[in-house]
Amino acid sequence: MNKTVILVTGASGYLGGRLCHQLFNAGHHVKAFVRHTSNLSSLPPPTDGGSGGGTLELVFGDVTDYQSLLQACSGCHVIFHAAALVELWLPDPSGLFSVNIGGLKNVLQAYKETGTIEKIAYTSSFFALGSTDGYVADETQTHTGKFFCTEYEKSKVVADKVALDAASEGMPIVPVYPGLIYGPGKVTNANIVARMIIERFSGRLPGYIGQANERYSFSHVDDVVDGHIAAMDKGKPGERYLLTGENASFKEVFDIAAMITQTRRPLFGIPLLIIEAYGWISVLFYKLTGKLPLISPPLALDLNSYHLVIHHLEQTVSAARHQWAYSCEKAKAELDYHPRSLKEGLSEVLPWLKSLGLIKY
Repeated sequence: MNKTVILVTGASGYLGGRLCHQLFNAGHHVKAFVRHTSNLSSLPPPTDGGSGGGTLELVFGDVTDYQSLLQACSGCHVIFHAAALVELWLPDPSGLFSVNIGGLKNVLQAYKETGTIEKIAYTSSFFALGSTDGYVADETQTHTGKFFCTEYEKSKVVADKVALDAASEGMPIVPVYPGLIYGPGKVTNANIVARMIIERFSGRLPGYIGQANERYSFSHVDDVVDGHIAAMDKGKPGERYLLTGENASFKEVFDIAAMITQTRRPLFGIPLLIIEAYGWISVLFYKLTGKLPLISPPLALDLNSYHLVIHHLEQTVSAARHQWAYSCEKAKAELDYHPRSLKEGLSEVLPWLKSLGLIKY
C-alpha cells in the first residue's frame, strides 16, 4: 500500500504506540487517535516525513465519543482498532464494556458512514477464545460464555461476537488475538511480564508463582505489531488470527531470566493462595510508600475500601488457575508471522529494564 491513510485507536498505548512507529517508518500517513489526557511519549513526533516518508497526525477524541471518532475516520483507508481498557477488574465494570464493546461498535458504525475504509484490523485478546486447560487451542475455539475469570475477559468475549457478526454482514474486519504481550515499552498494567520481572529481581517475589504447569502464550510486542500490519496487507476479512508465541509457564520465564542474567533461579513455588496474601501486603506497602504494587486495585483506588482489593485478587488468581496456550500456525501460514522465542524476547527485555534502573543484576 502506498501512502495509505491509517487511523490507529489507542495510539498512545503500549501496543498502539509501537504500531504507530512501524506504520510511520513504512511511509504511511498515520492518524493517531488519542485523548487530550493521553501520555504521548510513546509516539513519533507529529511531523511530515517529506516525499516518500511517513507522516503522523494527532487526532484527539475518545472511542466512546462517536462524533470525535467519526471525524477522525474521515479520509482513512484502514483502521487499526487497538484501543481497549485493559484491567482485570474495576469497581465499576461499565467502563470496560463502554470502551471494549461500545468502542468497537462505534468503529463499525463509523465504517458504515465514512465510505472510504477498506479494512479494519481489530485487536482482540486471547481471553476472547477462553482457557485451554490441558491442550493447545487454535482459532476454531469459541468461548463457552458460561464462566469468566475477569470482567475484562467477559468484555472481550462480547466484543469478539460483535466483530464476527460484523464480518458475517460483509464488513472488512480482521480480528487478531495477541497472547500475553511483553517487550520494551511502557511498563503499564498491560505489560505484566515486565512487572513480574521487576517484582522478581526486587526480591518482593522470591519464588515461582503457582505450579509449573500453568501455561500462557507469550507474544513479543514487536511480533504482534508485525502481525497487525500483515493482517492489514494479507488478512482475510472475517478470519481470526492468533498472534501468539511460545507457550510456557512463568516458572520457565523466571528460569530463562536467571540464565540470561546469570543469577540464581528461584528455589520454590508460591501457592496461589499465598499470592492472594501477598496482594494484601502489597496494598499496605503502597499505603506506606506510595509505590504501586503488582497485585493491587489497578487504579490505586481508595485503599480503605478493602473489599475492592478482595474482588481484584479473586479475579487475578482465578485467571492464573487456568491455562492459556494457543497455536499461531494459521498466522504463520497466511500472514507470514514469525514470533521470536521467549529466550530471544527476554534477552531484549532484561537489558531494557536494567537500562531504566528498574532491575539490577
